[in-house]
Amino acid sequence: MLASLRGVFLLDHIIKDRGDHTANDLHFNDGASIADVIAGDVFFEIIDPPELRYSYRIRPAKDFGATFNESLQFEKTRLVPTLPLHSCGDIINNEEVFGHIALSERGECSFVYKTAKAQQAGARAIIITESVDRWDDTLDHLIEMVDDKMDFDVNIPAAFLLGRSGATILKTLKKLHRTYAVINLPVNMTHVPINKMNQPPWISW
Repeated sequence: MLASLRGVFLLDHIIKDRGDHTANDLHFNDGASIADVIAGDVFFEIIDPPELRYSYRIRPAKDFGATFNESLQFEKTRLVPTLPLHSCGDIINNEEVFGHIALSERGECSFVYKTAKAQQAGARAIIITESVDRWDDTLDHLIEMVDDKMDFDVNIPAAFLLGRSGATILKTLKKLHRTYAVINLPVNMTHVPINKMNQPPWISW
């Protein structure tokens, strides 16, 4: 059991998966059930750089921030890693983040606090991922982003990027000396057959 700490910050909440279910069009073997996906997980796609041109699954925040829906479309928007990457202090690359989607690592402070700092920097949304050195495919499907009941007025959407994808994105951008990726979010994948899904090669089915 992972403990949560309330005080200045609330550590990320970990909960158990909700069980096994079946459906016709979506198939995953990364710890989440089909019902989890149908219940609200969404996709985005990276269109640049080419090395990362895949579709990625994210789990939206459960009970804070705006929702990812049909009225909220991000087309050819920059996905910008924040500085500092954990987003638990003022974001110093706010000029790059402003008007785009922030990418932050989990840890050091709560999901809500990270979202508030991204919003303060002018981000239109935030995607939070596991640390480059800490991701664990067997555990991250248990993570849900929930409100920590701190007094923050958070109005932008937030989501958690599952699996090793976040670490791969960050490492690839660093290798290419890139400060951002270009993405479309959300992408409707509900009825896309398994053999047509452009998932990253490191995702196991």
